Amino acid sequence: MNAFVFTDFEGARENARQKEKDILDGKYRSALHGIPVAMKDLFDFKPGWPTTFGGIELFKDNIADHYCVFAERTETAGANLIGKTNSPVFGARGVTDNPLFGPTRNPFNIAKNSGGSSGGSGAAVADGLITLAEGTDAGGSIRIPAAWCGIYGFKASFGRVPFVSRPNAFKAANIFIHEGTMTRTVEDAAIALNLITGMDHRDPFSVSDKLDYLSALGRPLKGMKIAYSPNLDIYPVDPEVASVIDSAVQLFEQAGAIVEVVSLGLKRTHKELSDLWHRLVGLSNAELLEGLKDAGLDILKDHPDALPSEIVNWVEKVKRLGAMDVLKDQQMRTEVYDTIQHVFHDYDLLVTPTVASLPVDNNNNRNTVGPTSINGEEIDPLIGWCMTYFTNFSGHPSASIPAGLSSTQLPVGMQIIGNRFADLDVIKASAAFEKLKPWHDIYKIVENRTLEVQKV
Repeated sequence: MNAFVFTDFEGARENARQKEKDILDGKYRSALHGIPVAMKDLFDFKPGWPTTFGGIELFKDNIADHYCVFAERTETAGANLIGKTNSPVFGARGVTDNPLFGPTRNPFNIAKNSGGSSGGSGAAVADGLITLAEGTDAGGSIRIPAAWCGIYGFKASFGRVPFVSRPNAFKAANIFIHEGTMTRTVEDAAIALNLITGMDHRDPFSVSDKLDYLSALGRPLKGMKIAYSPNLDIYPVDPEVASVIDSAVQLFEQAGAIVEVVSLGLKRTHKELSDLWHRLVGLSNAELLEGLKDAGLDILKDHPDALPSEIVNWVEKVKRLGAMDVLKDQQMRTEVYDTIQHVFHDYDLLVTPTVASLPVDNNNNRNTVGPTSINGEEIDPLIGWCMTYFTNFSGHPSASIPAGLSSTQLPVGMQIIGNRFADLDVIKASAAFEKLKPWHDIYKIVENRTLEVQKV
């Protein structure tokens, strides 16, 4: 599968013995106490563990000296971190492949990609290797692999899961960046969210109110109004994806919800908005590269082939932006926020496909990308087929939930978006759908897969 790129099984066994002793001594910390958990190999840190920023050869021996919030809080809750999962370089695409480790394969069909950028985490959970894995999400990186791997991925409202960044504490707001959960069940996500959400004074955007995500399980949907957008007005969507989601969304009516097809009124093309995403992410990447340069490592000058050309091109583009260009991009982002927020004047939830395509084949050049066209329409192969980054512009809570299988037995994800800070509405609807259409039998496809040794 190539899901894990680093493991610490010896340390995990030692931790397990200690955690077992703690539980027997009555020092039980939480539902995660002793549970094996994985974290992502991107901007995710645990002291003593390597961080390659998504498979960059230059950083194969780069060792972290501090924690990210997910690792810090899950370990405090008693979880047993066992390793790090694969990601693309800088997380700057919707698939998982990189020069150092290669592609992560989809558990449902190992010729296909797992999605990205939290593809290693998605594959590990779908394959049953672990119950909970961390995902990070700046454009859909939790939800995209959740859709392609047939699991549940949840991105909270911006501010609910703290994101600690230095030297720029405000970096996460440039394009709303989140840490979140990837699980097989909604309940498992709720358990973990209860532990990783909450105020952190190191993050200027973290919110103080604390939710009980488990309390939303089993709440009725009767009377809720759900807006359904089959294509967010502007996307070409693979007919198989569209068919699965069209059927799945109607199931909410069985729980008493009201489902209506809506037009959002977006006036931008998908190319304009995917370019906007690249510029916002490019600014963050340019800042990172500048920080490394100040520390004595000039990657663009001294190691020009260390990064994929697509990242270098966007970094060079954003370096040429002026102050007014940056401000105009934030104005475009505001248009998206207003468009989404307008839906919530009349509806409680917005439902869409998570991504517009089925999983793509892995390339053998360690530079796999998404589809270049859908239904004959050209689309950006890095992120343009992902119907997820809208809520990274806006900060709304959103999840990808398994909606069904294609004719080729590949998972299709349905995205559920809630009003700003209405995270429990998303959990409530997700749990109701899980009850209406349990998806856990699809993992039999994974369990019955013929195991083969794959060269990476």
